[in-house]
Amino acid sequence: MTEAFAAPSRAAAPPPGTFTPATRFAVPGRIAVSGEAASEWQTVTLTEIRRETPQTSTFRFRAPAWAGHLPGQHLMLRLTAEDGYTAQRHYSLASAPDDEGHIELTLDHVDGGEVSGWFHTTAAPGDEIEVRGPLSGFFAWPGDRPALLIGAGSGIVPLMSMVRHHRARGLDVPLRLVVSARGPEELIYARELGPETTRVFTRSAPRGLPVGRLRAEHLAPLLAEAPADGWEAYVCGSNGFAEHASRLLVAAGQPVDRIRIERFG
Repeated sequence: MTEAFAAPSRAAAPPPGTFTPATRFAVPGRIAVSGEAASEWQTVTLTEIRRETPQTSTFRFRAPAWAGHLPGQHLMLRLTAEDGYTAQRHYSLASAPDDEGHIELTLDHVDGGEVSGWFHTTAAPGDEIEVRGPLSGFFAWPGDRPALLIGAGSGIVPLMSMVRHHRARGLDVPLRLVVSARGPEELIYARELGPETTRVFTRSAPRGLPVGRLRAEHLAPLLAEAPADGWEAYVCGSNGFAEHASRLLVAAGQPVDRIRIERFG
């Protein structure tokens, strides 16, 4: 797995809007952001590092010029060394849009990853980096439609932005999360996951829970309780997981045009 999100599988995505992040629509939870700022690099300051799992940490930044984002969007990050060498990566935003003046990224420590390696071994509060975004509207969840979220490993990151938005706004629109991890110790955001979450463990599990891949049996009760308009499904993870989860959804009757996929390369 690479340390950056590959470009998501996408149909024709609508062009970025021209609204401000404070714009509210008649539909509860609906937000829109400006696409104009996405082309401009801005400097943000690292303020906090939180350990999530042995290999994953959340990095919180003060970003006073951030124009806002939709849950599920990502940004471009740029590190510049003293000799002028630069490295750029795409990372999904973990924070909810309402986290005004701050953004959060949750990064795996990838073997040999020059950017993730720097974050996990060298970065400290007070460090400054450059970011550009938000980018891509294809995988974004505006907060106005029932959402079935399915992720594996760090694929939970953009989905957690959606969950946090749902909670921060107190939305009534149905939302369910299915998350797969190798074991409890590798479950990112474990302390935040609530009753909306179905946990799947593939190698080791707490006493009383089965071990194995995501199966149709995990999705069946969620699809059975789908609201009248059905689910908008968001799937994020490795190529293999994204294909597997998507096939399960289609086999269970989820319309193909209502499955959005973002996969790691």
